[in-house]
Amino acid sequence: MIKHTTLSARLREPGFLVLPGVHDLVSARLAEAAGFDALYMTGYGMVASSMGLPDAGLATYADMVERVRRLGETVKIPFIADGDTGYGGLLNVAHTVRGYERAGAAAIQLEDQEMPKKCGHTPGRQVIATADMARKIRVAAETRDSSEFLIVARTDARTPLGLDEAMRRAEAYAKAGADILFVEAPQSEEEIRFIGARLDGLLLINQVEGGRTPILPPDELAALGFRIAIHPVTALLSAAAAMERTYAALKARGTAGVADGPLYDFDRFSRLMGFEAIWRFEARWSEPDREKPTLDVP
Repeated sequence: MIKHTTLSARLREPGFLVLPGVHDLVSARLAEAAGFDALYMTGYGMVASSMGLPDAGLATYADMVERVRRLGETVKIPFIADGDTGYGGLLNVAHTVRGYERAGAAAIQLEDQEMPKKCGHTPGRQVIATADMARKIRVAAETRDSSEFLIVARTDARTPLGLDEAMRRAEAYAKAGADILFVEAPQSEEEIRFIGARLDGLLLINQVEGGRTPILPPDELAALGFRIAIHPVTALLSAAAAMERTYAALKARGTAGVADGPLYDFDRFSRLMGFEAIWRFEARWSEPDREKPTLDVP
């Protein structure tokens, strides 16, 4: 079963989905091994890990579709991929949707920010007209090869224009063909409750440590009407904190074994990365199995 069909089918079943953010292929392998039903490819994290830059519209379609492709080749479970604004106008949106679907994503997230876009929990975001974003959603819905490839419509209108405008936009995007609605950056539990009560369909909420939105347990979010919670930077921030401690200790002590916390076992990590397949290949095609040349001795 292809990945987008797997995610679509899972969302037709009951139950709340917690999607961990993955920012590179190591985090993707670890998240898959942890047993999650699906993943979220974070644009913030992918740009940070692959380019060392802020998520401020600096990554191009070519940059990101390559990461979608690599992720699709690495994991077997479905994932939602951050597609920013679609990287331009309507023709760009069509190109992006085709590229993400064929690269292996199960869903694409598109947002209504002006270009260059910014992370949804940072200041300075502005949004395009509702009608312009609705056209992007219609183009995306008509362009995809399969209706099982899902379109996540995100509105960033809450911060610059208020929650009521964000609600109106989400409803318009649903009518335009979005499969999942994502109102970014509600700023209180009351706003989260309001979103869940007013909007129909599949609702996604963003849970960012240190961000604008309160972090709530999955059972509370489900009771409020949400089906998916993404945690885009939890692993990234955890990894950054661990690496910072380790590098500081190594600089101070100048020797191995300096980590203040536990290390992932080296052999286990090698196996996670797929070394067992390499070892099996090498064992099969090792030197002793090679046919020896014969020498004609007079």
